[in-house]
Amino acid sequence: MTDEIYPDPTCECSARLDEGETRCRKCRSRERWIKKQAGKRRRTGRRGETRRPPRAPRGLAVAGVIWS
Repeated sequence: MTDEIYPDPTCECSARLDEGETRCRKCRSRERWIKKQAGKRRRTGRRGETRRPPRAPRGLAVAGVIWS
């Protein structure tokens, strides 16, 4: 009989876990990174328009600058 009665807990990546843990450090940090990237993708698109300085012209033509 080679099977253990109470095998040591392992993570999805087959890393051995300490008592009370459900995931290893590597898998937890990968999950945080994925959530962070998803948040960054949601924010893109309108960032440039909303981050302009107050009362500043939107372009050179609005400012009245002529380059001729």
